Amino acid sequence: MKFTVIGAGAWGTAFAIHLARAGQEVTLAPRRAEQAQALAAARENADYLPGIALPPALRIDHDLAPALAETEVVLLACPAQALRETSARLREHLGRAHPPLVISLAKGLELGTHLRPSQVIAEMLPGGHAGSLTGPTNAAEVARGLPAAMVLAVAPASAAVQELQAALSGATLRVYTSDDLPGVEFGGSLKNIYAIAAGCCDGLRLGDNSRAALLTRALAEMVRVGVALGARPETFYGLSGFGDLVATCHGAWSRNREFGFEVGGGKSVAALMANRKTVVEGYKTAQSFHGLCLAKQIEAPILREMHGILFENKAPAGAIRALMTRSLKQETGGPMATGR
Repeated sequence: MKFTVIGAGAWGTAFAIHLARAGQEVTLAPRRAEQAQALAAARENADYLPGIALPPALRIDHDLAPALAETEVVLLACPAQALRETSARLREHLGRAHPPLVISLAKGLELGTHLRPSQVIAEMLPGGHAGSLTGPTNAAEVARGLPAAMVLAVAPASAAVQELQAALSGATLRVYTSDDLPGVEFGGSLKNIYAIAAGCCDGLRLGDNSRAALLTRALAEMVRVGVALGARPETFYGLSGFGDLVATCHGAWSRNREFGFEVGGGKSVAALMANRKTVVEGYKTAQSFHGLCLAKQIEAPILREMHGILFENKAPAGAIRALMTRSLKQETGGPMATGR
């Protein structure tokens, strides 16, 4: 299949490398012309994936018009808050009545609208198919060809999904499909917030017991929030939920966990955000989910406390204390139980 990957950060570059290695026709489209020139000259993304060579077959082109001329699938590798702008840019260059299949690699909810990535794409590119590809994947490991697995969800469902699943899969990346697009996207978004929380626990030096308890309750909260918003509970026990939660909360590479670690260690949230060059998706996603849960009257104590830390200047130790001293509950049995 013919792919265009828009966005040449770590993840966009890594996935373009994977597709080229799998024998697909792929064009990597950086946002800036000077970045495209640098990548084409060095055949390496030194800023985001240093030391990993770009395959000879991988095309690099800043100009979207020729890249999109015969593209069957567009992958949007940009932050969730930039999806609307990127989709608008894509719409300007498509030059056809019906857009190709457009898949988001982002994980987050849009501020203000609370829309999921595929909803933003569908709103900006009506008449096409929009979806998400997500899961527990570190960009550098995918780029190096280490084994990984992801889940693909597309709405509305079509026969092209199986063809795309086969094209995306290979010897080092196994792609599953799901027909629960809301669940897949909610899981990928929520886990970033909980990864910041896990980092806070580590920054506070609270130990393994605390982190294990936090992640267990975070999974229960993830299911409860997702189901209340229309997703199926079983989706959150798959790659886009539990799988991504484990990877992002434990991986030393996780920007969300690292950010939480620094906050837990006493650094100012405002100072950390002001000096960042890379995106912490969980930061604005926490703000969006907090507003959504308030509007829908969904009980989400971990999300509430993380919002307090990130946007209300609440001390991480105070947030932990608030969680530990809530009214006592019963943990009900069964893999789909979501006792509060």
